[in-house]
Amino acid sequence: MRAILHVDMDAFYASVEQRDRPELRGQPVIVGGHPRRGVVLAASYEVRPFGVRSAIPMARALKLAPTAVVVPPRFAAYAEASEQVFAILERYTPLIEPLSLDEAFLDVTASQALFGPPAEIATRLRREIAAEVRLPASAGIASSKFVAKIASDLAKPDGQREVPPEQTREFLAALPVSRLWGVGPKLEERLHRLGLRLVGDLASRDEGWLTARLGDLGAHLAALARGEDDRPVIPDRSSKSIGAEDTFEEDVADLEVLRPRLHAQALRVARRLRKAGLRTRVVQLKLKLEDFTLQTRRCTLERPTDDGQELYRHALALLERAPLPRPVRLTGVSAQELDEVGEAQLGLFGEPPRRSEALNRALDAIADRFGRGAVAPADVLSLEEGEPVDELRARAGASRLDLAAEPKRSPS
Repeated sequence: MRAILHVDMDAFYASVEQRDRPELRGQPVIVGGHPRRGVVLAASYEVRPFGVRSAIPMARALKLAPTAVVVPPRFAAYAEASEQVFAILERYTPLIEPLSLDEAFLDVTASQALFGPPAEIATRLRREIAAEVRLPASAGIASSKFVAKIASDLAKPDGQREVPPEQTREFLAALPVSRLWGVGPKLEERLHRLGLRLVGDLASRDEGWLTARLGDLGAHLAALARGEDDRPVIPDRSSKSIGAEDTFEEDVADLEVLRPRLHAQALRVARRLRKAGLRTRVVQLKLKLEDFTLQTRRCTLERPTDDGQELYRHALALLERAPLPRPVRLTGVSAQELDEVGEAQLGLFGEPPRRSEALNRALDAIADRFGRGAVAPADVLSLEEGEPVDELRARAGASRLDLAAEPKRSPS
């Protein structure tokens, strides 16, 4: 029987702020953008009783909790904490499917021989996250991804819940149908009109009856209601793409502001590629405009790469290829068409290793020992000057490494 964990950091951005600023501990904290047009990115558990949740407008959040402490987001600090958390997860299994900076599925079926039962593995990794990263995490344990995700939601904050396979239907039965993946407000209302309010109502209904009223969706929902979900955990190594993206506090129209954001995203993607032993043949740029329309631009490389500087140069070229029709609220860089290192076809005469490969190995070693912020390009560091990432670098005794975005050319 499979053993799946869903590990989810609790109020991740807000918890990082409370960790790094002791005066915020125990206080109602909102991490968010502009008070009139921004949205809540994270809400501490102290502010949630007021009705504040992530993704609601900041204006509404401040009406609900006028005494809350609002802090701007510090994405470099969150990325640093995320890498530390994932490094801990990797101690227990290579089968990790990241869902975002702060949550992932783990398949620990084969890990039990080394580390014990799944609940013990969850306890150990949560304890190590608390001790080493000083952040709370919750975990769900089940035989499927769907049930593990629900279990971790119900275990929050800072807890864990295991659902044995034989108790899956009983566990799900009393939950509202809105807990099922894919059931939004409109479908929930439709299910209610059919007398289906609880997951157990769906599980007990005849599939023919459901199909007649909901089409193929009926059979899908009935399977989920019974806890049937055989989707595998897909690690980066098996992914079709690896990407990083960020939503901005305010819409951005200035290319000078966007360039360092792309640089940071390209470096994050490259680190994940190297960790997974992968290289990419295609770089894709994703842009979400102020009116929420999406644009994607992509290019094919001459040879596969896992170098962040090269990814950045291509992403920047894609950005500058055409003028932006409107300000941008999100950018993302992703690596597509991935090859395992060593699988790429060699040229006829071969090519010597690039200097960037040795540099990346050295930078990865420094990051593993001292943290991601110990060495970084100047433009990326300048995004959030004076943040804990700089304190990390100072404690490590590291110097600032200014990597040029474009390689220097010798005079001809």
